[in-house]
Amino acid sequence: MQRYTILWADDEIDLLKPHILFLEERGYDITPVNSGADAIEKVQEQTFDLVFLDENMPGISGLETLSEIKAIRPMIPVVMITKSEEEHIMEEAIGSKIADYLIKPINPNQILLSAKRILENRRLVEERTNISYQRDFRTLGMAFGERLSYQEWADVYKKLVYWELEIAETEGKSMAEVINMQKDEANTNFAKFIMDNYEEWVNDETDEIPLMSHKLFKDRVFPMMKESNVPVYFVLIDNLRYDQWKVLEPIITDYFNVESEEMYYSILPTTTAYARNAIFSGMLPADIAKRYPNLWVSDDEEEGKNLHEEDFLEIQLQQNNIKEKFSYHKITNNTAGKDLLAKFNNLENNKLNVIVYNFVDMLSHARTDMQMIRELAADEAAYRSLTRSWFLHSPLFDTLKAIADKKGRLIITTDHGTVRVKKPFKIVGDRNTNTNLRYKHGKNLGFTEKDVLVCRKPERFHLPKSNVSTAYVFAMNDDFFAYPNNFNYYVNHYKDTFQHGGVSLEECIIPFITLSTKNA
Repeated sequence: MQRYTILWADDEIDLLKPHILFLEERGYDITPVNSGADAIEKVQEQTFDLVFLDENMPGISGLETLSEIKAIRPMIPVVMITKSEEEHIMEEAIGSKIADYLIKPINPNQILLSAKRILENRRLVEERTNISYQRDFRTLGMAFGERLSYQEWADVYKKLVYWELEIAETEGKSMAEVINMQKDEANTNFAKFIMDNYEEWVNDETDEIPLMSHKLFKDRVFPMMKESNVPVYFVLIDNLRYDQWKVLEPIITDYFNVESEEMYYSILPTTTAYARNAIFSGMLPADIAKRYPNLWVSDDEEEGKNLHEEDFLEIQLQQNNIKEKFSYHKITNNTAGKDLLAKFNNLENNKLNVIVYNFVDMLSHARTDMQMIRELAADEAAYRSLTRSWFLHSPLFDTLKAIADKKGRLIITTDHGTVRVKKPFKIVGDRNTNTNLRYKHGKNLGFTEKDVLVCRKPERFHLPKSNVSTAYVFAMNDDFFAYPNNFNYYVNHYKDTFQHGGVSLEECIIPFITLSTKNA
């Protein structure tokens, strides 16, 4: 067991001998000094893991000593100990980035607890996290084998993400491989669940239907607009997974209260061209293509697949007899984000303001194409970290703060998630077959039917078809489609990249968050 070195400065250090012995018996080496000047000298001479510092000492005060110690060794944790409960002393100490603040009289257990929390926090957290996850591991595993409802699958996914984030925070990450294996098992069972239920959902053939892309505005956004007396801001961050939302949540909740955290299901394919157009039109893809052929862009066309979202939204508002003013803004770069922020006051005149941010989607594509981004986002934890870093320095964060300042109602959601693909799945198609790695459609697809979701009658999934023999095939779990020719190049280029379009917990079950400002 590691022994830690502690410097303890107190002008009555002799009276603290019992406390020192108590700590030494528990594996801590204590260097006692009785003045601030001596503490500064010791810190200059050697390194310590922790400093206990009395605030009220003759000569150099505790606060002055703290300042000197931080100048010499900025990263050393310092615990301030004082008889005073004066607020200004606490504020000055906290402002100097102390690790803890204790008020006399202190007992040995207080000191021990503070030392453990600071010095052994990571080890203790990892031990407790691993024990707690091991306890939950069996319960989760048993759940996969049961007939879960769509809500229970959402709860399972949320629980898996919770443990993934907790384990990622531990120093040794000793349970990381286990949680990844359990997620794989969950995804295998979830894919079977989608195979058994998806067709019934999109055809309204059962009472047990989850909230899905095409019902988002009608069932959630329009009712909020009706009951809200302030503007509603609908912020869609393309490609935002639930785990990415959870790392952004602590930042956002400094300004907003989370009213509800709901999970909804993306339609298939889980891509912008299908899922996002369904959100803004309030229709499924086949219905869009049939009713608005001039606005629907098929996979084989060169035109952008999401150029008509504002038109779709206007149509959906008219169909629901909503005559409120609205705005639509698509942000694809930093300049556009800053331009929107500069004109933010204009948005207050609208009942609904839709803001689509494409950064996370661009990040996933850049990770596929650029080696540097691959190295920066080597795995899920790094991908989350990059998302968080972008958000903290983005115009989007400033826009959300502006919404909070104006006391607006806020919705944060996405159109689909993304999954890190690992296993190639061979498929053959003609030159008209679409290029997406997680779903294919065409008339002459060749593949082994095991471990894919096949839709031979696209009309049952409400998907458009270019000819009578068009079929759709969806990759499941962490598979990705690869052609036999240039197979090795394909595998090397796309393995471990983040893709979307298929069936997985990460792609299909996505967050819909409603928030209100803290100062409302």
